[in-house]
Amino acid sequence: MPKAVVVRATGGPEVLEFGEVEPKTPGAGELLVDVAAAGVNYIDTYHREGRYPLPLPFGIGLEGAGRVAALGPDVAGFAVGDRVAWAAALGSYAEQALVKASDAVPVPDGVDDDTAGALLLQGLTAHYLVASTYPVREGDAVLVHAAAGGVGLLLVQLAKARGARVIGTVSTGAKEALAREAGADEVIRYDQAEFAPRVRELTDGRGVAVVYDGVGAATFDGSLASLRPRGYLVLFGASSGAVPPVDPQRLNQAGSVYLTRPSLGAYTATREELEWRARELFAAVADGSLSVRIGGRYPLADARTAHQDLEGRRTTGKLLLIP
Repeated sequence: MPKAVVVRATGGPEVLEFGEVEPKTPGAGELLVDVAAAGVNYIDTYHREGRYPLPLPFGIGLEGAGRVAALGPDVAGFAVGDRVAWAAALGSYAEQALVKASDAVPVPDGVDDDTAGALLLQGLTAHYLVASTYPVREGDAVLVHAAAGGVGLLLVQLAKARGARVIGTVSTGAKEALAREAGADEVIRYDQAEFAPRVRELTDGRGVAVVYDGVGAATFDGSLASLRPRGYLVLFGASSGAVPPVDPQRLNQAGSVYLTRPSLGAYTATREELEWRARELFAAVADGSLSVRIGGRYPLADARTAHQDLEGRRTTGKLLLIP
């Protein structure tokens, strides 16, 4: 019997149950994949907590990589044995996962399983943020919160590749070193100083063109105060908690700035867009211009520990579960 991590009641990491599950059979348009590595992401904790409600019980995890074990009816473009990766298949914390063929992308030979399992959800997120939500331009000053996290390290690299001056925020000296290694031009320790005034100093009072904020409640006010006139506050996550309702007049007072709350689904709405983003990411990894830091590998049975470490901000880069 295959094994998987299942949530039967929402709550803390203790609700993650590891054990045997019924074997899966791929339906129309689906792939059955032997999972080589499953990515651990903040959205998984939101599902576990019930912040993003799902019918109980459910298999947890959205992201992974592995080899196709079986094809359902009406699947074209894939064969048994193909290496694939995905970012939107609920139940990926498992030895075997069902993945819609429309959500799977081929993994090139130059990318190993761990990297493929670690890259796609956060990589696609970083890609749409810098290429589409606010298309970073040569010379832009940008602020990246949690710059040593999984998305943060990718954002720093992709923004630098587009010619930006990148300012990152981090909470420790070790994370500062990682952000600088990824290419951040300036790093602010928000455990030591308020970041918004420092951003103003670093930009000669002008502010940044865009803030990429995946932290949420703890950083929102400072993010707003860090923007140049007509700048963009791109709120793509809430690792510190949800942002309270915002009076639109605050956007006027901050300099006619923009606030957007994007999601990956809206930026991979077509097969063509998904393939374009994945292709660019895998190519950058294969040629060495994009580095994916894997901060921890845990046995699938230790999913609880992985969640505790992620939420405790004890990690850098990406966490993986290995079946």
